[in-house]
Amino acid sequence: MRSISTWLNEYGESHQNATNKLIHWICVPLIMFSIVGLIGQIPFPFHAPVWLNWATISIVFVLLFYLRLSFPIFLGFVLIAYLLLWGNYVLDQRTEHTALILVVVFVLAWIGQFIGHKIEGKKPSFFKDLQFLLIGPAWLLSFIYRSLGIKY
Repeated sequence: MRSISTWLNEYGESHQNATNKLIHWICVPLIMFSIVGLIGQIPFPFHAPVWLNWATISIVFVLLFYLRLSFPIFLGFVLIAYLLLWGNYVLDQRTEHTALILVVVFVLAWIGQFIGHKIEGKKPSFFKDLQFLLIGPAWLLSFIYRSLGIKY
């Protein structure tokens, strides 16, 4: 199994351009938000507490992926997961058009990502390995950790 440093370094190879990096800082969180929200829109098979839904279950598996790579990254994503779930809960409470809004955000954010990679001149990393879809958010978190002096 690759180390978190190996994953982040390999991901960083196709993310050197400043404009592409900026686009990723905007679009990766939006994609995460929209995916969590869309998964949360899938009807649950039985009546359950508001926090128990397909998004929460999916996040548990994502958190296990991060835990395998790095405990500090995992801890960061516990907070991020909470914020994603809470934000989607708030959105869902304020509009009847949650799914439509999330689809539009998802599509526009991916368009942004592909524009960034066109500017970069390199294909997105996930074309090589789908696990890079989970490494992108960790790559952003690693910058935050470095700026705070947190080892990951």
